[in-house]
Order: sequence, then C-alpha cells, then structure tokens
Amino acid sequence: MDVARCPTPRMPTIIVVPGFEPAACHSQQVGKERRSTKCRHSLHTNQMRTVVTERAETSADSDPSLAAEAETRRAADSSERAYNTIRKLLVEFKLKPGERINEVQLSRSLGVSRTPIREALNRLASEGFVSLTPNRGFFVRSLSTEGLLDLYEFRSIIECAAFKLMCERADDSEIDRLRSYWEAIVDAYPDQPPDVILAEDEGFHLLIAELSGNPELVGQLSSINARIRFIRRIQIEHPSHDKAQITSHSAIVEAAVKRDAENGAKLLREHIEMTVSATQQALKDALLKVFAPDNGAELKRRRRARDA
Repeated sequence: MDVARCPTPRMPTIIVVPGFEPAACHSQQVGKERRSTKCRHSLHTNQMRTVVTERAETSADSDPSLAAEAETRRAADSSERAYNTIRKLLVEFKLKPGERINEVQLSRSLGVSRTPIREALNRLASEGFVSLTPNRGFFVRSLSTEGLLDLYEFRSIIECAAFKLMCERADDSEIDRLRSYWEAIVDAYPDQPPDVILAEDEGFHLLIAELSGNPELVGQLSSINARIRFIRRIQIEHPSHDKAQITSHSAIVEAAVKRDAENGAKLLREHIEMTVSATQQALKDALLKVFAPDNGAELKRRRRARDA
C-alpha cells in the first residue's frame, strides 16, 4: 500500500496496544471518576451538615440545660441592647431630666419584654443615669445643681485625705502604680470618647484612695462617683473640659512621686474646684439644650405663658 497516496483521515488514528487503554479515553475516564467522586463528596458533606444541624436542634430540644443556656444568651443580648438604647436616649436628652420613664412604652418601641428593660434601668441607676423611687418607678436624673456643691465638697475632703495617707503609707512600688497608670493613658486621654475619659478619670482618683490603705475612703468615693456620674459625663462632653485636666493630673502624679503630701492635696483641691466650675457651666448649657432647643423659642413660650 502506497502511504503517500492515502487520503488524510478525518479522525486521528488511535493505536491500541493490548493491555493499555487509549490516552484520550483514559483521560476522559479519569475526569468522569473525579467528577463522580466530587459529587459523592459534596453530597456526603451536605448530608453531614444536615445531620449535625438536626442533632444540634434535637439536643437543644431534648437537653433542658442547652435550651436554658440559649435562652440566657438571648435574654442577655436583649438586656444589653435595651441598656445601650436607653443610655443613648438619656445622653442625647431624648428622655428629659426629671421625667418618669415609661417601661411599657420602651418595651413596645424596642420590641422586648419588660424584664430586659428593667435590667437595663437597674444598671443605669447604679451608674447614676436614672433614679428609682419606690412604688413610682424610674426617673431620669435631674440636672439641678441642688446638692451638687455638697457632694463635690465631700469629694474634695475624701480625696485630699486619701492623698496624704497614700504619701505616708504607700511604698515605692505602689506609688509607681499611680505613675504608670497615668503614663499609660495620658497621650490618648483628650481624644477618647466621653465614657472612656470618665472611666479613666474615676480610675485615677480611685487608685489614690486605694493606695491610702483605707477601704472606707474607696467606698465613699465610689458612692459619690455614682451620684455625680451622669452630670460629670455632661461636663466631659462640654467645651469647658479642656487640656487643663491633663496638666492637673500630671502635677498630682509628680507630687505623689515626691511624696509631697501638702502640695498634692492642694493640687487635688484646686482640680476639683475647677471641675465644679466647669460642671456648673455645662449644666446651664444642657438645660438650655433641653428646654430651649430652637434658639430659646420654647423658653420664651413658657415665659409668656407664665406672665399671662
């Protein structure tokens, strides 16, 4: 047969060697097997996921402890959400100072039961944002300055006494705790959110009381903090809260390191007096914000009604 004269075949000639499969066929067969394996694996995975999910659901249904744990998590989430929402309403004066808090209305608007609402309000009461009157319910804390000066005077007495005792009783490592605490927060202090600034400031002053070695001073200062915390937060958000606070804290730390009890107490007293002055101004502006939100229009209307 003359090969040169043979026409070119349309399909390639496959040489079949006994004992071996054609390369193309083998490749196709491997592909089919791989696809089949992949499908079986995918089906198996989906089946396993279904089984695991069903087992988890069955376990939660059949195991009371798991069901109780899940319910506890849901309740905690609801309570935290209620706390954050109500706190925001308070800080933004959407709930006005002195106003009675309607738990039923809050429950409906937040879509939760009254239990998480009550838990949130109790937490806010412990933080000084609201007050609880027996048989009447929760009220938004008043912005009145009545009693405020007495509390700050008491705070000044406690803190000055604590500083002097700290200088007498604390060892060098304890004094270094105060210095380290302030150095760790001072750089970012003025740029922090109001809640963080408030917490760090309270921590600074409570540490001085703790280092005095007198737990009663710590307890009394903590009690005062709870009663003025709401008003202090307003003051921290006010423009009057400036970098002078940083300077005073740094000077107090320096006096502690030198164990200069008299100068440190004097610095603390001046620091608290400066805070009182700034707080009074912040309260005045806050009252205008609450009762005269539209450039004093509401306040003018009230005055006209009073004079009529």
